[in-house]
Amino acid sequence: MSDPRALPSTTPPFIDKIAWIHLEERRLLTARNAGRDRFYLPGGKREPGESDLETLVRELDEELAVSVDPSTAAHVGTFEALADARTDGLVVRLTCYTATHTGELVPSREIDEIAWLTAGDGDRVSAVDRLVLDHLHDAGLLD
Repeated sequence: MSDPRALPSTTPPFIDKIAWIHLEERRLLTARNAGRDRFYLPGGKREPGESDLETLVRELDEELAVSVDPSTAAHVGTFEALADARTDGLVVRLTCYTATHTGELVPSREIDEIAWLTAGDGDRVSAVDRLVLDHLHDAGLLD
């Protein structure tokens, strides 16, 4: 039961993000936003009413100028870790999918750079993305 004097929350209890797992030659595609030091998995926050796959398609078109085929999407896993650069304990929930795409991977909009990382690059990514690197490495998919 909640305290009736407490104001209703205006934010979710976690940051809800969708991400694309794209591997080539046992390396994972990541992207770095303008003004940021860390690399992140391509994807982003869901807009109101969007499904996971609608978010994935929209975000990858915006960030990397590629078209993702939602009919080929496969759920890889959902990962949670404390959000970087936050002191309030907020958690990021990252729901990850693979999917085929068409088009050339090109940094677009807020993306400054793309990089292909291995499990040894955990210091270059966010805490939740480190969990993904470890998962893919443990599964034998990532160097």
